[in-house]
Amino acid sequence: MSLVTILGWIILVGTVLYFTWNYFTFKRMAKQIDNDTFREMMYYSQIIDLRDPVTFRKRHILGARNFPRQQFDASIKSLRHDKPILIYENVTNRFAPSAIRKLKKAGYTNLYLLKDGFDYWDGKTK
Repeated sequence: MSLVTILGWIILVGTVLYFTWNYFTFKRMAKQIDNDTFREMMYYSQIIDLRDPVTFRKRHILGARNFPRQQFDASIKSLRHDKPILIYENVTNRFAPSAIRKLKKAGYTNLYLLKDGFDYWDGKTK
């Protein structure tokens, strides 16, 4: 085998290991919940929308606060540690793993992620 082939395999295996590790770490940090569970919990929890402000203003889950990526670090200081935090984004959940890691690092423990994201939310919106 050539050096290029070996390097290719190393990169491939490294990438797979990285994404696998991220996936399982993310699963341990926040519990993914369905629409019904989210709806039950929303009355005694803090709700965070991770989408951009323009999308948030168009439509969001009733009672949610917008914590976009650009302002996330400054915004988490306004959250209470004693109440569960419900998190949602679009179905892709691109920023959610990073946001959940930051919340965990800041000492928040009761973290829940809307399983299929806002795209499949069937509850009340504003």
